[in-house]
Amino acid sequence: MLTLLTILFALALILIAIVKYDIHPFLALFVGAILYGLLSGMPVDLILKSITDGFGGVLGSIGLLILLGVIMGTFLEKTGGALVIAEKILSWIGEKSVTVAMLLSGYILSIPVFGDSTFIMLNPISKSLSLKSKVPYAATTIAVALGATASHSLVPPTPGPIATAGILEADLGMIIFWGLIVSLITLVPSYFFIRKVCLKIPLEPKVAEVEVGKTIPKPPTAFSSFLPVIVPLILIILASIAKYPTLPFGENMFTTVILFVGSPVIALLIGAFLSFTLPAKFDRKLLSSSGWIGEAMLIAAPVILITGAGGVFGKMLQNSGIGDMVSANMSSANWGIFLPFLIAFALKTAQGSSTVAMITTASIIAPLLVSLGLDSETMRVFAALSIGAGAIAISHANDSFFWAVTQLSGLSIKQGNQTHSLGTLIMSVTAISVIYLITLFV
Repeated sequence: MLTLLTILFALALILIAIVKYDIHPFLALFVGAILYGLLSGMPVDLILKSITDGFGGVLGSIGLLILLGVIMGTFLEKTGGALVIAEKILSWIGEKSVTVAMLLSGYILSIPVFGDSTFIMLNPISKSLSLKSKVPYAATTIAVALGATASHSLVPPTPGPIATAGILEADLGMIIFWGLIVSLITLVPSYFFIRKVCLKIPLEPKVAEVEVGKTIPKPPTAFSSFLPVIVPLILIILASIAKYPTLPFGENMFTTVILFVGSPVIALLIGAFLSFTLPAKFDRKLLSSSGWIGEAMLIAAPVILITGAGGVFGKMLQNSGIGDMVSANMSSANWGIFLPFLIAFALKTAQGSSTVAMITTASIIAPLLVSLGLDSETMRVFAALSIGAGAIAISHANDSFFWAVTQLSGLSIKQGNQTHSLGTLIMSVTAISVIYLITLFV
């Protein structure tokens, strides 16, 4: 009981530091981890070992993945490739199905690009489609927001899912495969929610529009825009299939090559190189510290540091013997796949950041996988997805994404809670329900 109270106390301090005092999550997690180690009576040398092992171990496995994913997203955003993808999806689906087009556009773009950036980029398209089709602006706005939310928390190479996979040592290819399935299913109730609720809000687009970035004179083709996103996902999934015990591709040179290029680091490196082909006129300065690569590193650095601090917290929990405590006291409780979901849900709702919620939850859950019956290769994947499902909701006033949605669209706070916040709750509950049903059959 004392250990549990110590954990809750450390978590409370971390949340208060982030939410009330606006302290950076890295510092809050890092200091909170050390404080937990001291309060739980761990030897000083074990605390120091937990810091180095936790930080170095996590960053060694996923730091590069986060950086490469952000580089891809930055090039897609800066060159206009992201908008090309959105317009192509719209041309496939047609303007008559505006909400579906906006859902899928937000969904696909948020795989390589941060959710906030995806929404900002697609907002002008959402506005023009609302005017053309006479569909209320609230519906197109929430369609983009919920589409972006679905893939942001469930499909790598978004930083949150990558960090979770690394901390739990889950197969990234399988997370992509099942994450795509689960997240796409969550779009179904989201669509009906938009039709039933958001279409009834008489919001009209504002005449003035916030200009984001510069107009791209010659955007890349749809084919070249899709390549950096699709190729890494296919390679990682193929490598996961190649590692099956049945060896579906056999033991030959082809399998060796697939396992190499399909390893997450190499696959995302290939994706990053493919994104370098997107600018109409390539300039080597784009790859400099003051160019787009430098900008991507500035974006990725905080996420990588928060992930490392989460790794320290997780290693501190692990070395304090929490796994043995849980197995002794919770052996009769059938928490299973729902405990990661509930912790992530609570952390997301309390402090606003999906990425912080996922990293913190993964760090807490990692030493408990055996006790919860989630330590098999398959269940590690679904534990990671369960965390992603919890980190979807509830997006409200403490979430920067909530303010991007409401302020750029003109939704009031009340309307934002009725549409965006409620939509994320529906999406989150749908995701964990689908995950639970899948675990009954796999």
